[in-house]
Amino acid sequence: MKSGRDAEISDVLEFLDCRTPALWFEQAPAHLPELLIDHANCEKKAAGTALSLLYRYVDRAHLLQTLSRLAREELRHFEQVHRLLAARDIDYRHISASRYASGLRDCVSNNEPDRLVDTLLTGAVVEARSCERFLGLIDVLPPDLGDFYSRLLTSEARHFRQYLSLAERYAQAPIDHKLAEILARDADLVTAEDVAFRFHSGPLGRNTRAE
Repeated sequence: MKSGRDAEISDVLEFLDCRTPALWFEQAPAHLPELLIDHANCEKKAAGTALSLLYRYVDRAHLLQTLSRLAREELRHFEQVHRLLAARDIDYRHISASRYASGLRDCVSNNEPDRLVDTLLTGAVVEARSCERFLGLIDVLPPDLGDFYSRLLTSEARHFRQYLSLAERYAQAPIDHKLAEILARDADLVTAEDVAFRFHSGPLGRNTRAE
């Protein structure tokens, strides 16, 4: 019988259309600065997305309460990753964003109420993918980082469920088709070769130089 955490992780893996290519995990230890810096950026962006929804949809009490708590947790995660960078004498610096977030944003409608629901579904997919990557990183990174990512698994799985539940709550039509579109885009983005290693990138091409 699966533990509660194991069941949560299984739900995430079943939700996604594909797993991250093994090559991406093989490349991660050699690109630790980029991985951690971009992970910190992702946590900031996740908090920013939640906050932007709080400002935009002030008449939805359940959404406000849920995403306010989520934003605080994302910022705590940012602080934790930032401390890991400092402990390794890795400067927190500007690096280019991956094409992942902008690729998923292309799936979001500009018109309401679809805009809200599409944004929430995109949030669910991003959190699910992050959880899947945390799981794989546990075994390839130094033990302290593996322990850190292990501790984040439960919160990331919870964020996935929260975003999906909110999308279902506020949808005025079936969400299956749109969700399938976003999941397919996610799968394309994380499996195609990339030119820069990032937390949500695809694996680097064999001839790509490190930054």
